[in-house]
Amino acid sequence: MIKKDTSTQKQKHKIFIVDDHPIVRKGLTQLINQENDLVVCGEAESAHGALEVLKKIKPDLAIVDISLQGVDGIELIKTMKIRYNSLPVLVVSMHDESIFAERALRAGARGYIMKQEAIERMMEAIRRVLKGDLYISERVSENIVKRFIDGKTEISSSPVEALSDRELEVFQLIGQGYGTSQIAQELHLSIKTVESYRANIKEKLKLKNATELMKHALHWVESK
Repeated sequence: MIKKDTSTQKQKHKIFIVDDHPIVRKGLTQLINQENDLVVCGEAESAHGALEVLKKIKPDLAIVDISLQGVDGIELIKTMKIRYNSLPVLVVSMHDESIFAERALRAGARGYIMKQEAIERMMEAIRRVLKGDLYISERVSENIVKRFIDGKTEISSSPVEALSDRELEVFQLIGQGYGTSQIAQELHLSIKTVESYRANIKEKLKLKNATELMKHALHWVESK
């Protein structure tokens, strides 16, 4: 009796995808599963869902989008770093601003690449991070290097980028239609703490009241 050679399957690296767009997850899954050394082992559409799935599977790498409904990708990466320190994370995002790449890397990600990048670049990024290397897309790298050359410590293209990670997360939830009590529940914070974040955001963005904050947040989320 001839036994089937399963060595190729055993050698495949398992990839876990976290993105709130079903079409994106499907597209990434199809691309990855075409590779001889890679296979998608699971997926999730939210941070909460990702953490639940990770209790059951052991991927070799997680692909995470920053813009998730509810808790965002940055906070998810921080939690994953604490719970699954050895799991490398590659951020695949629509945002090419260096501020998002820096936030992701500070949170514990090992790579950051744009969704618009060529398929070859995407696969290269996955394999580089799997090897233990750091991968940053060319456009993001240029932005970061330019900042160092110019001696800038902050990005001035958008006031939103002056927000802390938590403030940005609260801002995104406001733009997604969450009220103060809902944000508190989603982020496991007290209502008083959320109100404090809202006040900080209004001050940093020079907004006069809650109505302006809501309009600004909605516009920002829609433009992402």
